Amino acid sequence: MEAAHDDLEKRWYVLALLTATYAMSIADRFVISTLIEPIKADLRLSDASVGFLSGVALAIFYVTAGLPLAQWADRTSRKTMIVASLTAWSAMTTICAVTYSFWELLLARVGVGIGEAGGTPPSQALVSDYFPREQRAFALSLFSVGASLGSMLGSSAGYASDAWGWRSAFFLLGIPGVALAAVIGLTVNEPKRGRLDHWAPATLPATLLDTARYTVGTPALRHCMLGGTIFTLWAWGLMWWTPSYLVRSHGMTLGAAGGAISLMHGVGGTLVLLGTTAFMRPLARRDPRLVPWFIAAVIAIGTVPSIVAFTSTSRSVTLSMLWLFIPLSYATFGPTFALVQNLAPPGMRAQAVALLLFFSNIANLVIAPQVIGFASDYLLPHYGMESLRTALIPLAFTGFWAAAHFWISGRYMIAGLAGVQRKG
Repeated sequence: MEAAHDDLEKRWYVLALLTATYAMSIADRFVISTLIEPIKADLRLSDASVGFLSGVALAIFYVTAGLPLAQWADRTSRKTMIVASLTAWSAMTTICAVTYSFWELLLARVGVGIGEAGGTPPSQALVSDYFPREQRAFALSLFSVGASLGSMLGSSAGYASDAWGWRSAFFLLGIPGVALAAVIGLTVNEPKRGRLDHWAPATLPATLLDTARYTVGTPALRHCMLGGTIFTLWAWGLMWWTPSYLVRSHGMTLGAAGGAISLMHGVGGTLVLLGTTAFMRPLARRDPRLVPWFIAAVIAIGTVPSIVAFTSTSRSVTLSMLWLFIPLSYATFGPTFALVQNLAPPGMRAQAVALLLFFSNIANLVIAPQVIGFASDYLLPHYGMESLRTALIPLAFTGFWAAAHFWISGRYMIAGLAGVQRKG
């Protein structure tokens, strides 16, 4: 009992370390996009080669490794997996700095993807055993600040590249990650699964098939998964192409477009994430259905400026709408993760997060880049420089589709929470 009390006293410390881990994951994933031009010039790569390095290849290995690693995390020490994964991907990020060919860099980036696959699911499962159900949306909203901070950190790699060359940026991101892994390994305890839930925790770990069946058979969780996947397709699919859209349709330089977008992520996204945490805990305590309905409302509201941003011919209007759309997208991170944690039994939590990330990353890193790219190429003879805008406009409306799934999830929320208690 005394050890458990000490663990609870350390919950904020543990949350800070896991948030930093998440930030390192996003930064190490994002850095190569920032360094595309110097890498292309130094290694003499084509656009297709760089695109494969920065998107599809990483996604394939990330989502493929994520499911078995999450199943392992639900059976073994989550802390150990986080330490091992953070050490692995940070080391592979450092190795990127000493690669001198496409294939060497590709293998290093594959290593980064496999390592990162073992980071987020066990981290969120660990948070769930340091914070009770009514505080998880609040805690995981703070955890999600790592996404905006990591995006800003990855964008800052350009400064290191200008000063010391592109390889220095990988050193500056990789080495601190190894140090952070050591701190977590030495100072964080592995808590008992389900210890803060109001029922006896599951004693046997679930298989991935068990988790998938439970997800499909639980309407609240199923619609949360569908909503999260379509949300990622909508929000991050649009953001993937936003720099090119600003260059082609609004005549901005790539530097100006990237600078504006980085502030939207780093400043706007962080402020929205912090603002979300301010009322997420009382919202969850008042009525658990309010959490998915909050997500639905935010996505529906954010869809409107996204449509305006990709249809307006005015640069000032477009940038103003992007300042609404991009930061608002961050408001859903923590609450969505908390829904998955609360709707999945303790023995399935890491695997449930992995399933959400599996489908979301396919939507974001595979479907959105490829489908929109093919559509833009197909429309090019008819619309010229506006072909990308024309391809993006239908995608902007899919936000309403994502919002509908979260609204439906809320209708089944009470039954879903009761089902978790019966399962536990």
